Amino acid sequence: MERADKDLAFMLRYENVAWFTDGAVKILDRRIYPAKTQFVVCRSYPEVITALREMVTQSTGPYTAAGAAMALAAFECRGQTKEKQAQFLIKAAAEISNARPTTAKRMAIITNECLRAALDAIESEKDASEAVNERLIQLNNIRYNKVYKMAQYLCDKIPSGGGVMTQCFGETIVGQMCRVLKETNKSDVKIFCPETRPYFQGARLTATVCLDMGMDVTVISDNMPACVMKKENINVFTSAADAICMDGSVINKIGTYQIAIAAKYHNIPYYVTGAPDKMHLSANDVEIELRDPEFTLQAMGVRTAAKGVRGYYPAFDITPPELVSGVVTNKGVFAPNHLNEYFSDNDKPELII
Repeated sequence: MERADKDLAFMLRYENVAWFTDGAVKILDRRIYPAKTQFVVCRSYPEVITALREMVTQSTGPYTAAGAAMALAAFECRGQTKEKQAQFLIKAAAEISNARPTTAKRMAIITNECLRAALDAIESEKDASEAVNERLIQLNNIRYNKVYKMAQYLCDKIPSGGGVMTQCFGETIVGQMCRVLKETNKSDVKIFCPETRPYFQGARLTATVCLDMGMDVTVISDNMPACVMKKENINVFTSAADAICMDGSVINKIGTYQIAIAAKYHNIPYYVTGAPDKMHLSANDVEIELRDPEFTLQAMGVRTAAKGVRGYYPAFDITPPELVSGVVTNKGVFAPNHLNEYFSDNDKPELII
């Protein structure tokens, strides 16, 4: 099967995101990459759920990990009756999709697609884990190819010799943006990545992918975006999103909102990449995940605050539609108040991821 991850950066290749093989799921530990290249090995699907909750993989990595977890679940229940395998896999799909509440509805699209592949294989007395793996590659191909189209529309907004500011780690769109910039002779574009505390995804992941793809990339601290926008010829602020609500609100890594405010002040357009989410009519439909506040009191394992100081860590914030210049999709760029135009009657669920 042709794969859409060809020639992308190391950490965007399917096996280096999450992969089921030999009765286990291997997940690249993005908490320590690129300082160390290590994989967390999960030998049961609940271990994958734990890895997701502990942020072993982030951005769209959890979608691949969720599919790999379903392949592992199919492996775990092999040899049981068809009825018991079905019961086990239905339970696994529900638990895996709810590993992280903010993205539960989108994760369910992946787990349900993998569930269908497994049940069909079981009914035909074929290897269910292999069938799930094949379906996961298909789903990844769909997503990667769709994001490549998004990157083409996004890069149309980026002038040659210009500057781009990112936020957190948009994963596939980062690699595909770099690919398209090079394909369109815009290799001279400079990319600025805020570090994105407390996991430093911008510094460690976005910047590494940009470097691997041959781009000029600079890491800045999270309190520098406004200053950099003023001084460094930033033409576009862009991010991916954990959810793009139908009212144009963007749910993304904490910090996106304040950068969007700075961009608005400096007359810099903010383009969010991704598909609008029919399952979230407005930001009121999204549960903002509150994570362990202790993480804000340290930096990469080194405590930075005195004992007794309290921390606060909402994982995401909400950027209102009036700060969003456009939603960049595989079908073009839409105004945040016209997202219904994205959908057509023949859209399949797996194409929404």
